[in-house]
Amino acid sequence: MPSTLRFAPTPIAMAWKGPGLPHETVAVPQIHFNEGDALVEVEYATICGSDIHTTSGHRSAAPPLVLGHEQVGRVVAATPEAVLHDGTSLKVGDRVVWTVTVSCGDCGTCNRGLPQKCEKILKYGHERIGRGWELNGGFATHVHVKAGSGITRVPEEIPAAILAPVSCATATAAAALRAATRHRPIDGATVLVSGAGMVGLSIIAMAVSAGAKVVALDPAPERRAMALKFGAALALDPLAGDAADALDAADLAEPLAAFEASGAPAAVKSAIDSLGIGGIAVLVGSVSPGPEVGIDPEAIIRGLKSIVGVHNYTADDLADAVDFMFLKWNKMPFADLVGPRFFLHELDKALETAKTGADVRVGIQPERTTD
Repeated sequence: MPSTLRFAPTPIAMAWKGPGLPHETVAVPQIHFNEGDALVEVEYATICGSDIHTTSGHRSAAPPLVLGHEQVGRVVAATPEAVLHDGTSLKVGDRVVWTVTVSCGDCGTCNRGLPQKCEKILKYGHERIGRGWELNGGFATHVHVKAGSGITRVPEEIPAAILAPVSCATATAAAALRAATRHRPIDGATVLVSGAGMVGLSIIAMAVSAGAKVVALDPAPERRAMALKFGAALALDPLAGDAADALDAADLAEPLAAFEASGAPAAVKSAIDSLGIGGIAVLVGSVSPGPEVGIDPEAIIRGLKSIVGVHNYTADDLADAVDFMFLKWNKMPFADLVGPRFFLHELDKALETAKTGADVRVGIQPERTTD
């Protein structure tokens, strides 16, 4: 049965009103719970590229809304029906991350094993504020986590700034790796990763850990340097020349997997064209409208090439991302990916800083924390 609860101190959210307008602070004194819902106090959040696109007016969204979908927090209230993704009970005090999507679990798409594209999908940080679900984004002191979210408990020892991006970038990378390795193993294979942002670097980390020889492509020298720190064998400027020549010089085979995480049309075409016989291109970055990319169908057929798109991810992908981070968070330079930290009331300043692109991620920490 639905219930209404009050919390003290009152949860606060930052409401985005539209491009060029400052955020407004919204107090939410009542939480309207349905069966399976929970309330999570945000420990830390990070600014994703889609948050920047929305506030810049490059991505369609209906204000007012609470942005933010990369966050980690602690459960402060839960209905008896609330569960983790593996079906075990969610408990007050659990430190958790959760999927960017809320799925119904019963539509045709969910029943086909694609809950991330549910026909009734809701997305944290993307929905207009509505009565009964006001705390629906990560740029808040609390998030109302709805039934149908894939919730995963996270280790206490991993720093919050490292965990926050797991619920978007790292989980998306896990989904991309799953799409590629379902095709064939990448251990020992040459793998191309185009775009060394948060998703691309996460893919590099996972591919290197799986035994791949990774070639990273990014026009920014600081991003190429970071790719090398994560274990890439080569880090090349895609604007500087033919990557195929560099692979030959390094005695690397043609890629059997190419991950395109930048969204640049030229990079999409290059990723497909670069593949060796039987290779697969996994497209991750093209999440905004753009020009069409021409492909050569004869080359696809004769090369036995595959092209797959990855958008959002499943609860299993999120759990895999958490497991990976548990093993690698202090062995790879994930701590270097989140730059300056701002408090919640400084959100507009934080977004301006994030727009410069100087940091892979910018952090947001609510002033209020649980003792």
